[in-house]
Amino acid sequence: MPRVQLPATTPKHRAWNKGRLIGQKRPLLPKQVWAIRARLELANNLRDLALFNVAIDSKLRGCDLVCLKVSDLVNADQVRERVSVVQSKTKRPVQFEMTENTRVSVLDWVRSPEMLRGKFMFPSRFHDHPHISTRQYGRLVRDWVAAIGLEPSGYGTHSMRRTKAAEIYRKTGTCGRYNCFLATQKSIARCATWASKSKMP
Repeated sequence: MPRVQLPATTPKHRAWNKGRLIGQKRPLLPKQVWAIRARLELANNLRDLALFNVAIDSKLRGCDLVCLKVSDLVNADQVRERVSVVQSKTKRPVQFEMTENTRVSVLDWVRSPEMLRGKFMFPSRFHDHPHISTRQYGRLVRDWVAAIGLEPSGYGTHSMRRTKAAEIYRKTGTCGRYNCFLATQKSIARCATWASKSKMP
């Protein structure tokens, strides 16, 4: 039976991932965390500094991070050392501790005139949005890493979630109690893989 050569077809729509580097996002190294903090401090960017610090300490998903309220982190003009929030995806409560640097940056931001006694920790500059969107948060993360010379395509909001756990793993060989902050066992395995690859000799 003779073979029939069918004409080649050209897709009408551009592939969503054409020209993009797709894959798991890397956690930040300690020196990269400090480099970003230093830039935000020098720029006196109080909102982004507080957002960056809370993202690192909390290990929250972007959808939960951007929805944080002032009352979640601050009580009677005092920043909480330990915070508990209910995750929107799993509906489970999760606790995290905030370092002194993070607490200072949160208090500086809450007391700034830009906040104007706002309800949400990270309000949007658009009047029809009460807080920044996850998309805007993603753009900020890409801006932060690009500012210190990193390739933005290799990092994202999940980088912020995994940074602290990866550092704990590098120091102790286990993610320990930080496992509960990661969404799945697969995330824990990735954290260990990234940490082992980035260990300093």
